[in-house]
Amino acid sequence: MTSTQLPLGGTREGQAISLHLPMANRHGLITGATGTGKTVTLQTLAEGFSRAGTPVFMADVKGDLSGLAAPANPGGKIAERLAQLGGADYRPRPCPTLFWDLFGAAGHPLRATVSELGPLLLANIMELNDTQTGVLYGCFRIADDEGLLLLDLKDLRALLGWVADNAKALGGRYDNLPGNSLGAIQRRLLVLEQEDAEHFFGEPSLRLADLMQRDFSGQGVVSILDATRLMQSPRLYATFLLWLLSELFENLPEVGDPAQPVLVFFFDEAHLLFNSAPRPLLEKIEQLVRLIRSKGVGVYFISQSPLDIPDTVLGQLGNRVQHALRAFTPRDEKAVKAAARTFRANPAFDTQAAITTLGVGEALVSVLDEKGAPTAVEITLICPPESRIGPLSTAERAARHGASPLAGRYEQVLDRESAFELLAARVAQQQREQKEQEQLRDKAKPAPRRSGNRDSMLESIAKSTLRSLGSQLGRRIARGLLGSMLGGR
Repeated sequence: MTSTQLPLGGTREGQAISLHLPMANRHGLITGATGTGKTVTLQTLAEGFSRAGTPVFMADVKGDLSGLAAPANPGGKIAERLAQLGGADYRPRPCPTLFWDLFGAAGHPLRATVSELGPLLLANIMELNDTQTGVLYGCFRIADDEGLLLLDLKDLRALLGWVADNAKALGGRYDNLPGNSLGAIQRRLLVLEQEDAEHFFGEPSLRLADLMQRDFSGQGVVSILDATRLMQSPRLYATFLLWLLSELFENLPEVGDPAQPVLVFFFDEAHLLFNSAPRPLLEKIEQLVRLIRSKGVGVYFISQSPLDIPDTVLGQLGNRVQHALRAFTPRDEKAVKAAARTFRANPAFDTQAAITTLGVGEALVSVLDEKGAPTAVEITLICPPESRIGPLSTAERAARHGASPLAGRYEQVLDRESAFELLAARVAQQQREQKEQEQLRDKAKPAPRRSGNRDSMLESIAKSTLRSLGSQLGRRIARGLLGSMLGGR
């Protein structure tokens, strides 16, 4: 086996199954029902890329991938699998790891500014309709024209309030800015804040270079995002990972097909990215997956069924690992058939039947060969990882995180002058000018003329008489007075 091969496992007949590293940026897919071994496969792949010198980014949605930072405890099922594979080269050892957490509790805080996220992804998080999304685009344009930095959610809140207050004046330059749409966006922003999403927005924002490091021995560093709490906000989780992919695409240079990926990105619970995403966002995802391989980034989606991935994206995932699926319902049967059709057939067995009979830790595997063509599918026993299967203890995780080379870089929030402060200063200036104008108008008014007691008495009688004109009795009194006055003359 050459250094260009990343071991995945082997067949029961003793054939080694490996991923060809120069083809690893052609993306991949790991699917299977819950409990069939997807997480172990993910861990084995991440480990292999790290050993080869490729940095890895992965989201830990179940909280059990931190074990990559500790050596394995061989024995039990691991020993049994090694006996099946003849794993003479197996050596328990950890991977170099960095821990991240959007909320800053279980790793380095991971942030982006509102401007970096942009209106399309922000609209997806807030579940805005097309009209509201258009208004949000207009607000971002206004912020650019007015020189207003949008760093965190209070900046966005201040911008929306200022635009609402000045919508009539701004409407001539930026088309229609309906108040009901602005109000709806403000309400959705309030919901976002109540979900603690403000932890994600702000500075210092993530430096991509910190995700693309090697340790002193040349191993790629595995960055693990703790997503156990983040998964309570599925849209935020999916949108954050999509933003990160977008940043990689926009900032990394073109490298074509390198000898191995410059970064491998594992996207767990991939169905969350595609569920209910609006058409413009789906188009962006499809374009991103198609083009990002030229930047040397391999993207591997993990989900339960190939049906969770749109066909336009599925067709770009060249390396496939399919764990067992159970055909209990018509939809399950459809998923099994769809999974079988995505593989190049092997005449030695029925692919569709094999999918439903695979054991835990077994998978159907098809990878791209040196020419980029898919290999015939093989029933594969997945190699056990050399790092620990299962999470670190709280003390172990704290100790490794405390020794991080990035300690102190992201922990302190920066709050420089941005839209919130600038708009607050504008409003304060307008209020001062308005107050000064009112004072000038008050000084310019003539002093009220004072009259004697007799005039005051006559004024009182006149006012009282006028107030009584509205009633029938009042009209009679008025006629009586006028009649007396005329009769007296």
